[in-house]
Amino acid sequence: METRICRLHGQNDIRIETQQVGAPGPGEALVAVGAGGICGSDLHYYQDGGFGPIRVREPIILGHEAAGTVLAVGPEIEGLSEGDRVAINPSRPCGACSYCREGLTTHCLNMRFSGSAMRMPHEQGLFRDRMIVDAAQCHPVGPGTSLTEAACAEPLAVCLHARHMAGNVKSKRVLVTGAGPIGALCTAVAAEGGAAEIVTTDLQDMPLEVARKMGATRTLNAARDTEAMEAYAADKGHFDVVFECSAAAPAIRSAIAAIRPQGRLVQVGVTGDVTLPLNAIVGKEITFQGTQRFRQTEFAEAVRLISERRIDLRPMVTGSFPLAEAIEAFETAIDRTRAVKVHITFDAA
Repeated sequence: METRICRLHGQNDIRIETQQVGAPGPGEALVAVGAGGICGSDLHYYQDGGFGPIRVREPIILGHEAAGTVLAVGPEIEGLSEGDRVAINPSRPCGACSYCREGLTTHCLNMRFSGSAMRMPHEQGLFRDRMIVDAAQCHPVGPGTSLTEAACAEPLAVCLHARHMAGNVKSKRVLVTGAGPIGALCTAVAAEGGAAEIVTTDLQDMPLEVARKMGATRTLNAARDTEAMEAYAADKGHFDVVFECSAAAPAIRSAIAAIRPQGRLVQVGVTGDVTLPLNAIVGKEITFQGTQRFRQTEFAEAVRLISERRIDLRPMVTGSFPLAEAIEAFETAIDRTRAVKVHITFDAA
């Protein structure tokens, strides 16, 4: 069987090509992908040829946020059937290295992650009409859940992991800096976790409108509302928890000023080296907490929350393009004045 794929050959060089796909073997499933979300790492691969030390060194099929319909299952499969609609978990820790044995699967020494250029040869991604995946990667979604919603399970799992790293947010005052897809979802998980107040900031009005729909009690344009943000720094700060999703040095500095003594800042956004106000971190006894990816249980939790619509992801999907228009989809996703999360749609028939 022949299937279309979205392959990046180099910087700004996306091509829609075809390749063969076979039948599922033992422990595998054949999935017709229906929707896939363009992530920040996909954009970095497309625009810059990589990010940090990770570079695209060979053609790579992009995408690690996807959902689809099971067309067939191989032998020895239980709990998964033809016709099931599933979110695809792109994370495949080895389960055998020292970190996996400790339960720190996000730090697996042999991690395989779909659509990642970290390893060589690269791990091929999910942006294709049909593909073979391990059945264990397929998480069935509820009957009322669209494939568009299910395709958001991966970034939601990232934000659930960030929330777990933050500790209990119930009745806490929360600041989210940066209202891109991850910021919007951190806003949503803070709301679902029972936060008493959620202030979300960004430089653009369009993503702030989405953040309001995702649960923000107040939104601030950091370029215009400087006085409002400065007010939160009074009396050593206001917020108990910060989800820092922008990785911009001014936003980090502003967040540290606005966080209360012994508050916790969870750094979700990534970038190059930045300068930190170390004296403020020490003086206010702030916990500066990193977070990356997610545990397998958190992906399952994300699917459950989506299926139960405990978190409504529909406001964040601001654009959808067929695979044939993948370049336009990527160019739209780059423009933060008009896009938060952009999806590519595939042949899920």
